[in-house]
Amino acid sequence: MTPNQTVTLPQEFNAEHKAGTRQPLTGAEFLESLRDGRQVYINGEKVSDVTTHPAFRNSARTIARLYDAIHDPKLQGILTRETDTGSNTRTHKFFVASRSAQELLEARDAIAAWSRINYGIVSRSPDYKAAFLATLGVNTDYYAPYHDNAQYWYKEAQERLWFINHALHNPNVDRNKPMHEVADVFLHVQKETDAGVIVSGAKMVATGAALTNFNFIAPLSTLPIQKEEYAIVFIAPMDSPGLKLICRPSYEMRAAIMGSPFDYPLSSRMDENDAILIFDNVFIPWKNVLVYRDLDKVQRFLPDSGFLHRLTLHGSTRFAVKLDFVSGLLLKAIEATGVDKFRGVQAKVGEVLAWRNMFWGLSTAQVSNPVPGPNGTLLPNPVYGSAYRALAPETWTKIKTIVQDLVAGGFISVPSSAEDFKNPDLTLHLNQLYRGSNGYDAVAKVKVMKLLWEMIGSEFGGRMELYERNYAGNHEQIQLDVLNMAQTTGATQEYKAFADKCMSEYDLDGWTIDNYINPSDVNIFNK
Repeated sequence: MTPNQTVTLPQEFNAEHKAGTRQPLTGAEFLESLRDGRQVYINGEKVSDVTTHPAFRNSARTIARLYDAIHDPKLQGILTRETDTGSNTRTHKFFVASRSAQELLEARDAIAAWSRINYGIVSRSPDYKAAFLATLGVNTDYYAPYHDNAQYWYKEAQERLWFINHALHNPNVDRNKPMHEVADVFLHVQKETDAGVIVSGAKMVATGAALTNFNFIAPLSTLPIQKEEYAIVFIAPMDSPGLKLICRPSYEMRAAIMGSPFDYPLSSRMDENDAILIFDNVFIPWKNVLVYRDLDKVQRFLPDSGFLHRLTLHGSTRFAVKLDFVSGLLLKAIEATGVDKFRGVQAKVGEVLAWRNMFWGLSTAQVSNPVPGPNGTLLPNPVYGSAYRALAPETWTKIKTIVQDLVAGGFISVPSSAEDFKNPDLTLHLNQLYRGSNGYDAVAKVKVMKLLWEMIGSEFGGRMELYERNYAGNHEQIQLDVLNMAQTTGATQEYKAFADKCMSEYDLDGWTIDNYINPSDVNIFNK
């Protein structure tokens, strides 16, 4: 493809794209798309409608806000651009393959603008999977003989902005064994037909999958994949017969039962419920298959497809927005408790802001120094992306510790719920005991404390930390990848050569270069 070319949709798929423009979903259309009979289970119940069930309904509306923002004239310049599929419509900028550093920067800014709507809390927003989807239209040869499918999904995702998520990991069952030795659990093809394949097995962690339209499935194993039936990459509609989700406890539902938005301002609307995704003889049509029976390709899929390059751009940008948010909350918390003028407190807040600045720098560096992608496209620089992957887990834990040290008992001395403020018997006491400094009244101070506690101390906050620590890979692999990348690119040789250059400038007899004066005239040992 040249910069002005559009993706040509294969003839066999044209019937699915009817005449007229195909606009991105609106918020209302997104909510309606979830009412498809999907099989979601929580607390022993099969959920009939995730858009009305108290475990999911407000989190669904958080995603709907993102879709409505796409159609907001005030945000279209930041969030959207014309498609390159010939649809003559607009789409989110990160769903289109970038061909210049400026396009990458604008895509990054679109990620940030969407993330600010949910304060950097929602990690699996629809543009998260665009990290992969936007590579499909320009890297179609990689998916041969399923290259037509790659073009189809590039066009489909870009024009409609379907919420496509992923589940890559095998469940925590016998993970020390090769995949084919755990056939009762690990996902594999059971049967091929003329129309497609039938798959069975499970995947984790299907974060937010209850609210998605499709799930992208690929094998991710530290052990070599030895059997071809386990080497499959595909996209599964959430309403596929036999596809089930078993969800963890819902923080949103607990918030609704036990409190109010004042008490649980994040978990009550941004709970990305994690689930196990079960395929029980699920039919996958051939048009949804991207890789099959290619052992080498599936083993190297993440780096070779460009997915990992773009995933780290989305992740680091979303994380930087989140650090903006927690920085603002921490600044307000130290004001409300009256410790904002203490030198030690100021120094620790400065450390939090320094971490914030670093991750924005890593995000910008990825797009300002891109690397070549397929067919004239550019990908975010993976060197800076790997730095984000290695540093973010420890950074969030460091920031949590700083917040807990600085706010300390301020988190404990809060009333049980918003209802306490509505009891006239408590009004005088609450206004006295919970009032803040620097103009914060009792309600304003408690509001800050409850919101900040949701982020760093609640069960919701604990799950969020677990996510940040494992989002980009296990704790060893994310660091090993930095070393492996440096070795592969030759950077380690450059670093060693740099050190060797310094050591070559002196030996046992002194300097080996002419710029310096040997100390023989004053050295006591020479005398």
